[in-house]
Amino acid sequence: MKDITKQRIRDAIADAIADGVTAGANLLILQDGEEVFYDEQGYADLEKRTPIRRDTIFRLYSMSKPVTAAAAMLLLERGQLDFCQYVSDFLPGYVQLTVEKDGEIVPAQTPMTVHHLLSMTSGLTYGDDVTKAGRQVSALLAEAVRRLHTDEAITTVELAERLGRLPLAFEPDSSWQYGLSADVLGAVIEKASGVRFGEFLRENLFAPLQMPDTDFWVPQEKQGRLAKTYESVGDGGMRLYDGDNLAVSNDMERPPAYEAGGAGLVSTIDDYAHFMQMLLNRGTYEGQQILAPRTVDYMVSGDLTPAQQEAFRRWVGLEGFSYSHLMRVMRNPAMATGLAGMGEYGWDGWLGCYMANFPQERISLLLMQQKKDAGTIPLTRKIRNLMLAGLE
Repeated sequence: MKDITKQRIRDAIADAIADGVTAGANLLILQDGEEVFYDEQGYADLEKRTPIRRDTIFRLYSMSKPVTAAAAMLLLERGQLDFCQYVSDFLPGYVQLTVEKDGEIVPAQTPMTVHHLLSMTSGLTYGDDVTKAGRQVSALLAEAVRRLHTDEAITTVELAERLGRLPLAFEPDSSWQYGLSADVLGAVIEKASGVRFGEFLRENLFAPLQMPDTDFWVPQEKQGRLAKTYESVGDGGMRLYDGDNLAVSNDMERPPAYEAGGAGLVSTIDDYAHFMQMLLNRGTYEGQQILAPRTVDYMVSGDLTPAQQEAFRRWVGLEGFSYSHLMRVMRNPAMATGLAGMGEYGWDGWLGCYMANFPQERISLLLMQQKKDAGTIPLTRKIRNLMLAGLE
């Protein structure tokens, strides 16, 4: 990567911090498994003036989803999970599904499968305040937040079971909508594997991938490395955010009853890079085969039907992409709203963490920050464009 490109990326991050877009971030770019660029700027704790460091721990939120998908792939290749299986095979709450149609709640005609969870075509959403189905999901999430720090905290399986008894937004397989599919998948993995979801991840992914700081909580001895979360208040100002969004504890102080497959993990930039390198290497990390090459090829090469793709296209910023196994996958770079690589894949998180693998270029890009409602923000797109334009 050219020196001028590296400086432009540093400048873009510095400008974002100065403008109150983010409190701080670190960025890692690898090519052919070798580090070609690393940068850390800003603060993990504005009040204490604690700088972002390489070992800073970040809440991943939706960047947890690709990890959950990888766990499902492990069970697939071990013969413990069939993606055509009905979710009701594992969770009885899905035996008699209902769906909202024209404002009425009616029996669903299509059973929900594990594949529907992996493709976000299940009809499960994050809720809303407009539809009957959406309001019921929102109410369940609000209850989960209220119970979060009590002895009656909702569990992974309980949340999934209760979601199955609420009306879906649409018939499974008929459309696409972002939602709680990955969280239900976590419960399915728990049932199919016979161990708690978090335990399965630790034994089968985090340990072999050497990801010691990745989990659903942060022990006391590591709490000083957990970044604070911030939100913009205008005029370049930022304030602390301490809400428990989606029933994920912001303080991460104790092992949760609800291990959210769609939003619950924390990690460091190097930990998550190990996971990304395993995928880019078609399942291998430091000589150890975690997933079979064919399994990884399948994981990163799916697609949506035309009707599902039409719903996905409403997501601004994902032009040219399709969606597969809880990740975006580039299908048409000519339609993209910035520089892109054919076949690139990845995802982001609600607090601004972002990952992208570029198989043709053999590049991994990983950005970590903790900014409320960030997702893929202009800063992230600028970094992508600068990196791809500056490749030698």
